[in-house]
Amino acid sequence: MKECIVLFSGGVDSTTALCWALRHYEKVHALTFDYGQRHRIEVKMAEKSAKKLGVPLKILRIDLKQVGGSSLTDDSFPLPEYKHSDEIQARGLPQTYVPFRNGIFLALAAAWAETKGVKEIVCGFNVIDSPHYPDTRKQFVAAMEKAINLGTKASFDKEKIKIIAPFVNMRKSEIIKQGLSLGADYSHSISCYSGEEIPCGKCSSCILRRKAWEEAGEKDHLILRLKKEGKA
Repeated sequence: MKECIVLFSGGVDSTTALCWALRHYEKVHALTFDYGQRHRIEVKMAEKSAKKLGVPLKILRIDLKQVGGSSLTDDSFPLPEYKHSDEIQARGLPQTYVPFRNGIFLALAAAWAETKGVKEIVCGFNVIDSPHYPDTRKQFVAAMEKAINLGTKASFDKEKIKIIAPFVNMRKSEIIKQGLSLGADYSHSISCYSGEEIPCGKCSSCILRRKAWEEAGEKDHLILRLKKEGKA
């Protein structure tokens, strides 16, 4: 049976990755991290989305507040606000970068995969619209895959662990179009860093999400749901 684990934050990219995996694998597990993030509501919404898709969800809890260094895990850092996506692209390492977050997630996913005998990990990493995050690049994925295969029992197995990042060279608007073609429902996908269900519209994630939906020529499912429920 072809089986995989999907890193599932519940955002646009990982929702698309989950739908993509459901098309390509016979058995799919979703793995979500509650890591002390400011926007922990994404975990609650990820549970709803996974349940709707009929995918078993595992939540791993770690405390990256102990590491700090990011406005997503340290409340002493203000959440950066922007007006245009050009402002985001022009800057260096974002304040919302959580030190080695994706490396930590992949390491934990590999450990969990090892206990379940799963050999493929799917993630929604992409770099074109967010070029200043070092842990979303194709080279990073390849390096982590190599390290995992050296440091787990896969080192002694003929079949190695693979990290699949199908959207790594795609724009977010292209990822949305891909998801829509797969029947993805983004109505409970949370991107906003503010910690609220209603998007703040000012953080980098909100700005990039709005731009992506506009480029895709579609209405954001989340906004449509919030309007229908009288929340926005």
